[in-house]
Amino acid sequence: MNRIILAFLVVCLLPGTLSCASSTQTGAVVGAASGAVIGGAIGSQSGNTVVGAILGAAVGGTAGAVIGNYMDKQAAEMERDLEGARVERIGEGIKITFDSGLLFDVNSYELRPAAKENLSNLSTILRKYDDTDVLIEGHTDSDGSAEYNDTLSERRANSVKAYLVIQDVSGTRMTTIGYGESQPVADNSTAAGKQANRRVEVGIIANDELKRQAEKQAQG
Repeated sequence: MNRIILAFLVVCLLPGTLSCASSTQTGAVVGAASGAVIGGAIGSQSGNTVVGAILGAAVGGTAGAVIGNYMDKQAAEMERDLEGARVERIGEGIKITFDSGLLFDVNSYELRPAAKENLSNLSTILRKYDDTDVLIEGHTDSDGSAEYNDTLSERRANSVKAYLVIQDVSGTRMTTIGYGESQPVADNSTAAGKQANRRVEVGIIANDELKRQAEKQAQG
């Protein structure tokens, strides 16, 4: 049974097929196969820690479906209000990918004016749906030294967090990390690949309070 569900989740996470992971029912599926185990496995296979964190935090069952519904609502608002960002519903969470070119100039961690508008819209949604934890990850291409890219990616993730804090999103909800060039999603030997690799990923995950509320609602 676990092998079948794992295969289902892997298919859902392939490019172009993420829509199959965007329904409320996905939370129940992940939980049925032990979300922590599958989350870690898929996170490792895909090299994507946001995905692994989301799936690893799943509670599953009816409570997972309740959380999924909560995430469906805010994901719809994010898709409507975040210009140029890719919003994906995965398991019981949300993954947002910002092209770094939309947020920063080359070799900079200062937010561009258009980025601030986008993040202001994100902050409005995060304040409305405040029963979540937020993981912010910075990524770069392979140009420059690994040490430089690690520092740049960390500073970019921290810039996003700092601006969200200014917009009254609680800093205690947010965790930042920079991965530099270590988690590419495309070929760094091409200009298009480098552009895809320069990104900031945001994971939205149920916090303990939302999980408690979901469990209570599931129990009737």
